Amino acid sequence: MNRLLLLIAIAALAGCNDADVASSNLSKAADNFQIERRVVFYNGITGEYILSVEGLCSIGNNDRSREVSITCKTGPNSYKKHFLGLSDNVTYFAEQIDAADVSTYHYKVIFKPSVIVSDISVK
Repeated sequence: MNRLLLLIAIAALAGCNDADVASSNLSKAADNFQIERRVVFYNGITGEYILSVEGLCSIGNNDRSREVSITCKTGPNSYKKHFLGLSDNVTYFAEQIDAADVSTYHYKVIFKPSVIVSDISVK
């Protein structure tokens, strides 16, 4: 069984280059609120900024079409979530504010038992 898992991991890594691994690791770090980002929404016709969100922010991955959500960590156990609609003339860009040290040799796997086993309340 261990050999099978090792072969699967080697096959998965064979098609990856350093940029792909670094990009994946940066995305995972940002989704775990480890990377400072600035997300700016602007009007493409007027060229004016509509909104700017900065901080330890994750950009939604499963948003509806023409919608984007941004979740930011504001304290040890506090978060804020913003929902924004996109249109033909409103779009956004996300900027990583500071450089981050991520490995190009190893994938980052994050295991969060609290997500797998939710809080249990007994009455």
